[in-house]
Amino acid sequence: MVPATAARLAAAGFEVIMEVEAGMHADFIDGAYQEAGAAIESDRQKLLGEADIVLSVQPPPVEDAPLLRAGAVTISFLQPALHGDIIKALAARGVSAFSLDLLPRTSRAQSMDALSSQSSLAGYKAVLMAANRLGKFFPMLMTAAGTIPPVRLLVLGAGVAGLQAIATAHRLGAIIEAYDVRPAAGDEVKSLGAKFLELHLESQEGEGGYAREQSGEFLARQRALLSAHMASNDVVITTAAVPGRRAPLLIDAPMIRGMRRGSVIVDLAAESGGNCELTRPGQVIEVDGVWIDGTTNVPSSMAQHASYLYSRNVTALLQLLVRNGEVLLDFEDEIVKGCCVTHGGQIINERAQKLMGVSEVPDVAKASVRQEVS
Repeated sequence: MVPATAARLAAAGFEVIMEVEAGMHADFIDGAYQEAGAAIESDRQKLLGEADIVLSVQPPPVEDAPLLRAGAVTISFLQPALHGDIIKALAARGVSAFSLDLLPRTSRAQSMDALSSQSSLAGYKAVLMAANRLGKFFPMLMTAAGTIPPVRLLVLGAGVAGLQAIATAHRLGAIIEAYDVRPAAGDEVKSLGAKFLELHLESQEGEGGYAREQSGEFLARQRALLSAHMASNDVVITTAAVPGRRAPLLIDAPMIRGMRRGSVIVDLAAESGGNCELTRPGQVIEVDGVWIDGTTNVPSSMAQHASYLYSRNVTALLQLLVRNGEVLLDFEDEIVKGCCVTHGGQIINERAQKLMGVSEVPDVAKASVRQEVS
């Protein structure tokens, strides 16, 4: 939450209560929220117990579930494959929990798409992280002492993060190649000034425009074909992820050892296991002269704009769920049905069930569900 969004919610009739110093690390002080019409609460137990709707980035800790009011609504990145315990606890408490990482990829949902907004930040910052680590200029530089050639940069995964990385590297003057398992991404890559690598492998496009999980045999053939391209680039940025699954292994140890000393790999998939075999989540390491950056939660390094965009995404979802002071959960709406994980004491989301390994999905009543909120 940022003060500007808190003001919008207050003006719309919400009673906005912030946990004390919740915005401090993004340089938003409590006084700014109070000026925007929000209250500040230092008692976390009271805050959780009285709230009708609880908003957060990460899912609430398991120990918080019993503190929530039965019938309350939560919105966060639940990531069912990673946080099954809290999802079960929220269901048992009777909480209606919404997960932004399960939001359908439709035109109606674009304003709520927090995965895209945060991925865009990560792609931009990844190039700056690489530039800071690399001991070279990115653009070509012509000087009296000689000409310095531009940096060569390879982007693996041309989703939102990858495309933003391409655009940023292009502005810095790099020569860019990019690859994606979805051939349809080639036009977007080319439009940003990069060369799209044609590896002549079968398409791996899945539901909603995302890449589907690839087989081990496919990934082995892909690594063999990418190896030569890795060796000729100074920077490699990996962004490939399959929602709810372990990140595909795109770079193995021999490929890393084939790169020039001083080269840099920025692995934006570090949080879900990494696209690089030697990535250590949360660490920057050096292997045979090659730097591997496994920084996690990259958007948080741009906390002000990350918070601004995320709060706008959450507010857009709230506007769909709340009408005239009531929570209205219409399970015939594809957005509500797509990202609601728990409701009425059960785990109701089919994708979440599959990711958690739970076999049955309960039938949700088609009638809209109303509950009052303050």
